[in-house]
Amino acid sequence: MTPLKALLVFVAILIGIIVALVAGILARSVGDSPPTAITKGGVAFAGAVTVSLLIIGSLGLL
Repeated sequence: MTPLKALLVFVAILIGIIVALVAGILARSVGDSPPTAITKGGVAFAGAVTVSLLIIGSLGLL
C-alpha cells in the first residue's frame, strides 16, 4: 500500500468519525437513549466510510 492510498483510507475513516459524532449527537438531542445513539453513530460511521471508499475507488485513486 502506497502512502497516498494509506492517507486516503485515513481520510475516509476521519470522515466516518465526523459523521458518526454528528449522528450520535443528533440522536441524543432528540431524546434517544445512549445505547441507541451509539448504535446510530456506528451505523453512520460504517455507511460514511463505505461511501467514502467507494467514491475514492471509483475515482481510481485506490
